[in-house]
Amino acid sequence: MTIILDAMGSDDYPEPEILAAIELQKMGEDVLLVGSQEIIKQHQSKLGLDHIKIQVFDAPDIVEMTDKPVESARKKPNNSMAVGLNLVKEGKAEAFVTAGNTGAAYFNSVTILKRLSGISRPALTAIIPVKNRKCVFLDTGANADCRPEFLLEFAVMGSTYAGILFNTDAAKVGLLSNGEEAGKGNQLVRDAYPLLQNSGLNFYGNVEPKEVYAGHVDVVVADGFSGNVFIKSSESVAKLILDILKEGISSRFLSKIGYLLAKPAFSSLKKMMDPSETGAGILLGVNGLVFIGHGRSDARALISAVKLARSTIDKGLMESMRTEIQAKLSQPSLSSEEKG
Repeated sequence: MTIILDAMGSDDYPEPEILAAIELQKMGEDVLLVGSQEIIKQHQSKLGLDHIKIQVFDAPDIVEMTDKPVESARKKPNNSMAVGLNLVKEGKAEAFVTAGNTGAAYFNSVTILKRLSGISRPALTAIIPVKNRKCVFLDTGANADCRPEFLLEFAVMGSTYAGILFNTDAAKVGLLSNGEEAGKGNQLVRDAYPLLQNSGLNFYGNVEPKEVYAGHVDVVVADGFSGNVFIKSSESVAKLILDILKEGISSRFLSKIGYLLAKPAFSSLKKMMDPSETGAGILLGVNGLVFIGHGRSDARALISAVKLARSTIDKGLMESMRTEIQAKLSQPSLSSEEKG
């Protein structure tokens, strides 16, 4: 079945999406671009690729990065996100991939696909590089204010996702804190700790950033505010390190010689830290597969995102998610009033 690619998502839409769709078709992937047919046709011609047939489903409205999520959904009902997500809801596609407005993608996903039973707050989820492997991190910004039970839900969903990605039945789950010992952290972390400890998950305990990057756990759980700061800080530090290395290498002849000798190691480092390798983060907790990438995504990042989506489909993530949520979050779900 089809994977939807939002053609109006990236900062440079729709050119990266067109290039990604063409390359994915060559790989045998069934991709459907959703967006303004007129704009897509114009840009395909501009790229000199109008001789290549691409599947396009028309969605004339465009959600810009500056649009407010609720307002854009009301004023632009035929936007590419809403149209694409409705195709997933109707069973005409298996997953939705966008590099568009994160808030709008979240709002449309929750409004159209709804939450999974037992989940009160869906979480944006990233895959980050750690020592010798990768790690699942959530929430990265969807829920700035959380209650302890939200972190338990994140832990269950993150553990299930990591199990699928890393082929493990006992993903280690860590709770982001400012200290390793039980009892450390703010009130939210202290209250969430016993919930995770008694959840039946493989709970490692509290983790500081140094434990995260040392690869001690497979899953890191945090509220969206702390998670977003963690991810953005990490990306900034990674860029700073690469910039300093480039500057140092180019400043002296001997450094350039040393770089040539160490080039394979530098290439591995760059690949490990490149967000285009993963392409997008998944929105866990909605009743469907939704992947949200950076606005600056190029064709390579979008291809990676679609490949990640296909992998989760092939491995039955949604079925596993429903089973684990039912098994480990058996308490009654919050009412719509309580969910706000």
